[in-house]
Amino acid sequence: MTTTAPVRSTATDEYVAFVPTIAGMARRNLTRLVRLPSITVPMVVMPMFFVIAFTGSFDGITRVEGYPTPKIVNWVAAFAMLQGASFAGVGTAGAMANDLESGFIDRLLVSPIRRSAILVAPLVYTLVRSLMPITVVLIVATFQDLSAPGGVLGVLMAYVGGVGGALLFGSFALAVVLRIGDVKAMAIVQMVSFSLMFPSIGQVPITLLSGWMHGVARVNPITNLLRLTRQGFIGEVTWAQTWPGLLVLAIGIPLMMTWARAELERRSP
Repeated sequence: MTTTAPVRSTATDEYVAFVPTIAGMARRNLTRLVRLPSITVPMVVMPMFFVIAFTGSFDGITRVEGYPTPKIVNWVAAFAMLQGASFAGVGTAGAMANDLESGFIDRLLVSPIRRSAILVAPLVYTLVRSLMPITVVLIVATFQDLSAPGGVLGVLMAYVGGVGGALLFGSFALAVVLRIGDVKAMAIVQMVSFSLMFPSIGQVPITLLSGWMHGVARVNPITNLLRLTRQGFIGEVTWAQTWPGLLVLAIGIPLMMTWARAELERRSP
């Protein structure tokens, strides 16, 4: 009588199983994006509106002494990109909320997959979504005579800041939705994202802010993220303008993902 030794899974086997799981889940959300244009329209149209509206309405502010660029579009383009990124993050909240309410997440929790795939896949979806508003804003702003003294590196920093912002808002959205458990969490994510974006240097340099607005913008992490994203449109790319924004992403995304993982474990059967 012979016995067969059990087959042990290796780290490579786990990795191979992990990647297709993420790809399949991300593809599922992207298919929803294609089938439901209503998900895409606000994410693309609103940043376009910000660029066009602010360029036409606030152009005179560039004549204020100390304003760092002669064209307002150079300043607001990055703000519009991060706005689009925040919408991409809110979309992550909506997708996760729908999956929770339909019971899809509960089925995943009892299936033999790595739990981290449940969180990583929506962020892949967020990353792909974020490329759309960033690119659209870049195209529209170019037609509005956007300058890019930072060259290709400056444009690359705009994508780094925009995609990084989307992942930051997306990981926060995952944590909030998993905590609350339904689509009402989207309202909280939207409120927090707007509350962070506007009291920053989105429209006005920090040197021209005063009172409580100056104090809030100074400690607001979005300020450093905007500096990272914007620098190539108003000057050369420098390490001094880059590392604070990268630090915000390096701390914020893992922190939010840790919170999201804790909430996911709390929901586990």
